[in-house]
Formats: sequence, C-alpha cells, structure tokens
Amino acid sequence: MLAIVAYSLASLIGLAVVAMGATGMLKPQFYAGFGIPGTPADDPVLNSWLTVKGGRDFGSGAMLLVAIALGTSSVAGGVMLAAAVMPVFDGLIVVRAKGPRSASYGVHFSTAAVMVVVAALLFLV
Repeated sequence: MLAIVAYSLASLIGLAVVAMGATGMLKPQFYAGFGIPGTPADDPVLNSWLTVKGGRDFGSGAMLLVAIALGTSSVAGGVMLAAAVMPVFDGLIVVRAKGPRSASYGVHFSTAAVMVVVAALLFLV
C-alpha cells in the first residue's frame, strides 16, 4: 500500500511539473505568481526568462517520470530528493528579489518540503 501511495504522489508531482513547464513555455504569463516583481506581459526580458523556466520545469518533470517508470524506488526517491533543490532555489530567488513571502514560503519552500516527504516515502518502499 505504501508503494502505491509513494509512486502515485511522485507521479502526480512529475506530471504537474511537466504540465507547468509546457504551460510556461507556451504562455510565460502562467508564471506571474512565481514571485519575482513585474509582470511578463510588460517585461520582455522577464517573459524570456520565464520561458526558460518552463523548459527547465518540463525537463525536470520528465526526468522524474523516467526515474519512476524505469528505476527502483530508491532511484526515484533520489531523483525526487535532488529535484527538491530547484524549488528551494526558486524560493531563495524570490526572497532575494524582495518578492512576496507567500510565493517563497507558500509555493516554493512548501513544494520542496512535499518533495522531500515523497522522496522519503520512496526510500521506505
């Protein structure tokens, strides 16, 4: 039962990150809530960087899904744990940019915490 929960949660995270990435690449305004001051529609440079973030998110989610599909639970847990570094740095970027704390803590740091918990579940399977 724990294996089903762990793999289901990991798969949902992977699919969500792929979906966010695809949406962000096609419509960078999707990332308006990322937490960096400014709006993508008004700033072509920010718009470009958010498109880059979309590509990174898509690739990260795809790597996680490959690890889940082809690797052991330990491999999937390791990839999940390594990937948790990305939302930590995203949150730190928002803090450094003096963006809203709700984005840094409520979105990025909480995402990293969930990923660490799911990684732990995968290690336990």
